[in-house]
Amino acid sequence: MANTRDIRIRIKGVKNTRQITRAMQMVATSKMKKAQEAAKSGRPYALLLADVIVSIADEFEEVTQSYYVERPIKHRGILVIGTDKGLCGALNSNLFRELNEVDSSAKFVSVGKRATQYLSRTRKDLLADFSLPDKPTFSEIRKLVEFLLNSYDEGRIDTIEVLFTSFINTLRQEPELIRLFPLNDLDSMTNKLHERFGQPDHVAPKDTREILFEDRDAVLSEIASLYLKQEVFQLVLEAQASEHSARMVAMKTATDNAGNLIDDLTLQYNRARQAAITQEILEISAASFSE
Repeated sequence: MANTRDIRIRIKGVKNTRQITRAMQMVATSKMKKAQEAAKSGRPYALLLADVIVSIADEFEEVTQSYYVERPIKHRGILVIGTDKGLCGALNSNLFRELNEVDSSAKFVSVGKRATQYLSRTRKDLLADFSLPDKPTFSEIRKLVEFLLNSYDEGRIDTIEVLFTSFINTLRQEPELIRLFPLNDLDSMTNKLHERFGQPDHVAPKDTREILFEDRDAVLSEIASLYLKQEVFQLVLEAQASEHSARMVAMKTATDNAGNLIDDLTLQYNRARQAAITQEILEISAASFSE
């Protein structure tokens, strides 16, 4: 049995670790609440914008603008949204497990240091990497989306897809791969959005006035670009909500485990101390009898 001094040192070390994990849990909880609010508040706008695109596209008999027509797929373009930091449970490993299922001809753009490191380590075709803060702005997302659109226009990629961790609730986050471009099946796109986010709380009344467009392709190109920016922005918010939720749960689990270990070590310490006292009493008794 370990002596009492060694056990005391272990208890002190575990208590120090518990203080750290508890502090990290509190920080993660605060960030989690803000990230979840941001993700949920953006969903109605994403739904509304998708419905607007469908309404405008329906105004035209035939849509031939390149963003709305599927072309032969030589290279899939996949945006991988990972995390900058670890300590978030199995979130990144689950994401990378899904990434391994993607065919080798795909080309990648990464967000987050963990995703960039994994893609580089596995020698994937990484076109670019981006870093975003905890509270990304729409202008920061614009730079990312413009790179994706330029790559699509130049023919380096033939689709724009996003691999991210979908936020379901605080205890459940799942990796998901969704296709955003081209917009050749608008009805399917909006149906999947409604399945993922539900129905909006408020539905705007339909405007029956006729809308005249001076340049049809320019309008379709602009709203497609706006849709992609909003959708990527929303998916980044969803991924961040997943990250902070997973980290909060991981730190809470670590704090609880540290508490259980302290209890076990305290019990072990008391037993060792009791054994030492008993041994000392026996030695004193034996000495007195020998006299």
